[in-house]
Amino acid sequence: MPEHVAIIMDGNGRWAQRHGKSRLEGHRQGVENVRRIVKASRNLGIQHITLYAFSVENWKRPKSEVSALMSLLNIYLKKELEELLQNGVRLNVIGRIEDLPKNVQKTLLDTIEKTKENSQQILTLALNYGARTEILDAVAKYTSLVAAGKEDSAELDWETFSSCLYTHNLPDPDLIIRTSGEHRLSNFLLLQAAYAEIYFTQLCWPEFLPEHLLEAIEDYNSRERRYGQTGEQIKEVKKSISPA
Repeated sequence: MPEHVAIIMDGNGRWAQRHGKSRLEGHRQGVENVRRIVKASRNLGIQHITLYAFSVENWKRPKSEVSALMSLLNIYLKKELEELLQNGVRLNVIGRIEDLPKNVQKTLLDTIEKTKENSQQILTLALNYGARTEILDAVAKYTSLVAAGKEDSAELDWETFSSCLYTHNLPDPDLIIRTSGEHRLSNFLLLQAAYAEIYFTQLCWPEFLPEHLLEAIEDYNSRERRYGQTGEQIKEVKKSISPA
């Protein structure tokens, strides 16, 4: 079972169009599916699940749609708080949340605070998130540490730099899933995805059901993750750790 699954939840609008419904209804159905998939991932024993909920580029959408998305997010968090608490789920957020509406910020921070002791699963929402923005923020944070004499740029390594990323408290994703038939990462976890397995599906997000999540995991388990090594090396490592 992958430890960390990240999902680009795409296709709410296209699903709505195909079914003769409004884009807002597509987003409503997308929120309902978040509930189903988070529950399914928890039942499967996935420790970390990260959902790409709102990108820095999404502000370019019509103001009415952005407002509706923020409202749905606020409603979802308030409705799901009890469920998160009952199931030991801790909420985490990555992105520039200070640019979100004040009421959404308040609900996010309240939910994070109330669930901070939970440890059964970490649900991370990528909100006002973009990988390039994250990299710029990490560079700014690191250079401020150098200026303060807390870091030496001559000793910079990946471990040090990654500690400045939004995801400093998360393992890198093992599996990234994208719905709706698009074959790109769209500025999502670009550095963290260096060795992730990527799974694309034609299904739009509202129709990506728990059984489809299981199919994605089965596909993930059929792959060999080598991290630059040869297949023979990986087999030798597996032999050495297998019980006699």
